[in-house]
Amino acid sequence: MKPTNTGDPEYYHKVVDCQYACPAHTPVPEYIRLIAAEKYTEAYMVNWESNVFPGILGRTCDRPCEPACRRVRVEEEPVAICRLKRVAADQKGEVKQLMPQAPFPQNGKKIVLIGGGPASLTVARDLAPLGYEVHLFDEQIAGGGMMRSQIPSFRLPETVLNEEVDYILDLGIHTQFLTYVKSLKELVAKEYDAIFVGTGAPRGKDLPKLPGRKEGAAHIHIGIEWLASVAFEHTQTISKKVIVLGGGNTAMDCCRTARRLGGKDVKVVVRSPFGEMKASPWEKEDAAHEDIDIIDNHVPVSFEVEDGKLIGMKFQKVRAVYDEKGKRSLIPTDEPEVFIEADTVLLAIGQQNSFPWIERDLGLKFDEWDMPIVDRKTFQSTLPTVFFGGDAAFGPENVITAVAHGHQAAVSIHLFCEGKDLQDRPSPYTNLVSQKMGIHEWSYDSQIAADQRYIVPQAKKSVTLKDRKQEVELGFDIRTGFKEAQRCLNCDAQTVFSEDRCIECDACMDVCPTSCITFTVNEDEDQLRQNLLVPAENTTQDILVSDILKTGRVMVKDEDVCLHCGLCAERCPTSAWDMQKYFYSVTKAYQIPPPLPSISK
Repeated sequence: MKPTNTGDPEYYHKVVDCQYACPAHTPVPEYIRLIAAEKYTEAYMVNWESNVFPGILGRTCDRPCEPACRRVRVEEEPVAICRLKRVAADQKGEVKQLMPQAPFPQNGKKIVLIGGGPASLTVARDLAPLGYEVHLFDEQIAGGGMMRSQIPSFRLPETVLNEEVDYILDLGIHTQFLTYVKSLKELVAKEYDAIFVGTGAPRGKDLPKLPGRKEGAAHIHIGIEWLASVAFEHTQTISKKVIVLGGGNTAMDCCRTARRLGGKDVKVVVRSPFGEMKASPWEKEDAAHEDIDIIDNHVPVSFEVEDGKLIGMKFQKVRAVYDEKGKRSLIPTDEPEVFIEADTVLLAIGQQNSFPWIERDLGLKFDEWDMPIVDRKTFQSTLPTVFFGGDAAFGPENVITAVAHGHQAAVSIHLFCEGKDLQDRPSPYTNLVSQKMGIHEWSYDSQIAADQRYIVPQAKKSVTLKDRKQEVELGFDIRTGFKEAQRCLNCDAQTVFSEDRCIECDACMDVCPTSCITFTVNEDEDQLRQNLLVPAENTTQDILVSDILKTGRVMVKDEDVCLHCGLCAERCPTSAWDMQKYFYSVTKAYQIPPPLPSISK
């Protein structure tokens, strides 16, 4: 193998698994260290720079970072990254003065945002400081989009939502709430410099052809519409016996909300096996804790109506069968159909996009699924002035993905308005700094705490089920937050190797607790991976390969199992190993350097 190009900014980024897995690439170890140092304000601002909504996401994020966490190399549970984000938000103190301060010198360009959700708000946050006049249209009463209409208050208090939305709106955003955009053509005619569409996936899927759907319509509701009706207090009660169809997080929100509005016997019925439900494991746990039954492997057959009244549903029991490629099929069993009694049914079987307000003669092309054709790198549509992001771009995802889309769309809009190539993206900001303070001392805590993951306390069920606005999770207190932060392995403290200093004494091999370092003869990658002390089986993670050493061997380190403990650097007699903190920040639109002024002759 050729020596590893550690100068590539993505190499060490990929080694910081949690940050790499985050769609917005939040510098996770950086803010966790700040929490451990009780620097909560600084930790909040590191988050705000990347994910824009630390308090919101500290409660509601889908946590793609946690399955990637290296803590699972030494025990079962990852660091509670998401809940530590909330610690920073809960203890942040006064942060507004650290944010960009409006008004900003105007650049003469006008941008319109359609939809007030996380993607649009991120675009607004990134473009307003550059002097863009930003106009935001949304049909709801306030900003937040699906965060306001679909995430229940017992998960996300309105005060937290309003605070973080207002941080952005206070940058001088021109808002027009309670305004439904009926025509894209009309906006295009107004000659905005760019238009961003962040309308989400606002239409819930239905079962229109299922027998009894029309007859029982008065008591059958689309889940996301019902949640919005509850959020805006149009709906305040529900019947005692409720069926929720679906297995995603929306289904979990529906069933838990139904319990708070009077549902005594609430059942979730899902087609797939329990372990394959799309809902996050913690969401399923919370539903079970609130006495909600989850019935898996049941496919709906009919809505049952008697004398014009919905009385329940019939289901066919199925079993999952997998082919040689792992593709699942649901096969009906020989068991008789199952009847489940219910007065109300909530449909949470998926969401889809809806663009009736976009005329099809604008030059904006749609694909076979009636989705706009959008460049996945630039988020530009086939109509150059129109950009998409969030669920509106590629279908339903989550808040943190919408934020990531917003950052990149804002970069594209800025480049577009500057007349530059949208494909020529600015490089991320990176930094690699030695942490050495002494032979056995580092400027970070390199010791690995033995603690297992701490449990987030919850309010009593007897209280939360009586009040839909009572937050269930109470968050870590400062002491517990510190202990949980100590579980972080500081994966951004990289092991940097210098060939010219190495005397090949093998001391680093001897001291490494995971045997991830090997000095061996160079081979092609497949063979080299097998020649290590412990074969490097995970090909999704790179191996670090040095240049040829004096003996003709190379040093190879399996990045997949390295714990970043620093023992190799402490043991090395020549400082060939060093622990260097790698900081990686995705460039935002307002961080792009302005063009150099032309020099007239």
